[in-house]
Amino acid sequence: MEFRDDELEHFAAHGAAPLPADGEQGHVEHDGAHIWYASLGAGPAVVLLHGGLGHGGNWGYQVPALLEAGYRAVLIDSRGHGRSSRDEQPYRYDRMAGDVLAVMDRLQVEKAALVGWSDGACIALILADKAPERVAGVFFFACNMDPGGTKELQPSVALDRCFGRHRQDYAALSPTPNQFEPFVAAVTQMMKTQPNYTAQHLAGIRVPVTISQGEHEEFIRLDHAEYLARTIPGAKLVILPGVSHFAPLQRPALFNQTILAFIRDVFHAPDPD
Repeated sequence: MEFRDDELEHFAAHGAAPLPADGEQGHVEHDGAHIWYASLGAGPAVVLLHGGLGHGGNWGYQVPALLEAGYRAVLIDSRGHGRSSRDEQPYRYDRMAGDVLAVMDRLQVEKAALVGWSDGACIALILADKAPERVAGVFFFACNMDPGGTKELQPSVALDRCFGRHRQDYAALSPTPNQFEPFVAAVTQMMKTQPNYTAQHLAGIRVPVTISQGEHEEFIRLDHAEYLARTIPGAKLVILPGVSHFAPLQRPALFNQTILAFIRDVFHAPDPD
């Protein structure tokens, strides 16, 4: 039976699936922070960028699918998240995009497909804008590119469970485990004020982009996703049925099928038999 965790009950209790034990892990120092990364498998590189308050281990259901399909999965904990540190500089998405480039340089990844979820999607698209020669394409799941793209948040059990899991993981992984509240406040401030891409700016993006969103998305307006797909040249819009902002955790098989189709397309790989 296909695994489902629509209300995030399993995620709250156990987190995502554990990452494979093999592969390379380390930290790279960049712009005042120690950035954690992991590289697993071989083949064309796919960089997975997690959402705000989370960490790279939230991709536990996606990594095995990528490895089985013949790709190299690169995970990064954004600065201040998970096992990565931060300094006193304010959080900025473009600063985090620079961190991703630093990890790619360390791992000698010349070009990668980027799969971004929430804040990670924003980081991915900014990186594609700033360094398109390093980006094969961007799968942009559940994020906004200007402050007007967000909804007024409504409380829910799933949101509470996700936040509780993030709190536990932060305490277990962070080099500053007692600083969760200041961390949340700083990330929230970034989310309220960034990014601020104009339509003209979006129209200048020149890599393949898929804009994706869950049918029951809690944070991002559907008309904003439609606007992004309409404004970024050649972008596609994919709405995932039955899921919300947490699709990679709720219905991994559906999400994995969607990102693998995108990755095959940007790397011009044949469909599996």
